[in-house]
Amino acid sequence: MKISARNRLKGKIVDIVKGATTAHVRIDIGNGSIVTSSITNEAVDELALKVGGEAYAVIKASDVMVAVD
Repeated sequence: MKISARNRLKGKIVDIVKGATTAHVRIDIGNGSIVTSSITNEAVDELALKVGGEAYAVIKASDVMVAVD
């Protein structure tokens, strides 16, 4: 599969928590950084996501906000 998004972070799935309709998938992208994504339970099943499996966190955003204390 090819995708136009350039912000692709490859990592290992470290946790999947399914709720009533939505799952939180945590991907370790290295150097102590974890990316968490909220996707449907159906997507988890269709992608056959499993803890320990490899996956990409694909980030596509039209806005990036920056804040400081």
